[in-house]
Amino acid sequence: MDFNTILNYALSCVTEKYATFTGRARRAEYWSFTLCTSVISLVLGLLYQVTGSSIFTYVSYIVSLALLVPGIAVAWRRLHDIGKKGTWYFLGLIPVVGWIILIVWFCQEGVRGDNEFGPDPKA
Repeated sequence: MDFNTILNYALSCVTEKYATFTGRARRAEYWSFTLCTSVISLVLGLLYQVTGSSIFTYVSYIVSLALLVPGIAVAWRRLHDIGKKGTWYFLGLIPVVGWIILIVWFCQEGVRGDNEFGPDPKA
């Protein structure tokens, strides 16, 4: 997967599917979004450390709030892709164990063909 593909998946989560909790999301879409948000966070953190300017802290807060809804939405759709209801996302509220289970599920290949949540995104 090249840089443009990763960027396109991540941007589609923010532009086209900002608060879309229906349908399915491929692994590539979920992990591309996660990678891009992590890089943005890292860059803002490094800029704060280098400059010492609190403006980067505030920018980080704003960016985090702006990406909260699409982050939950893409995780919700990712769960749909493996045949689980999006409400399983709340499993992450259980410390450590919940997130481990979610990460394992997010790494699984999606259900082939259509399922109750929509058509196969790979088709």
